[in-house]
Amino acid sequence: MPTWRYSIQIPEEEEEKYVKASLREVSISPKHAVEIAREIKGMFVDDARRYLEEVISLKRPVPFKRYKKKVPHRRGLNKWYAGRYPVKAASFFLKLVDNLVNNAEDKGLDTSRLKIIHCVAHRGRKIKKYIPRAFGRSSPYFDTLIHVEMVAKEV
Repeated sequence: MPTWRYSIQIPEEEEEKYVKASLREVSISPKHAVEIAREIKGMFVDDARRYLEEVISLKRPVPFKRYKKKVPHRRGLNKWYAGRYPVKAASFFLKLVDNLVNNAEDKGLDTSRLKIIHCVAHRGRKIKKYIPRAFGRSSPYFDTLIHVEMVAKEV
């Protein structure tokens, strides 16, 4: 079994103000996960939940700032031109935000004052599959799994 660690170091004297949650080996798009993580970092938990619900209902796009090649313009982007509606990834992020809130309630923190200070998506392992083609050949059909970490602080 692997040992899961977070990519952020929390000071031991302030451990009771922080709350953590993570998704491990989730089958979502790595590019979508990176863009959503960039967008919700720095938001309060209630704002992040509202934002993700609007993305799922196709009312608000996620700006694609790194993976923007041939990505069209979407209405509602602030000071940016390329965006999409990654519904599947946003639904997984919404579950992660709910998990973060539940962890905060177990610790006794005020959930209305939680601010997401760390949200990052890492690539996990690849599931290697192959699709048979004509004349005895095959093509790779790989699936990249994603690890998502989220840390919030009570401010």
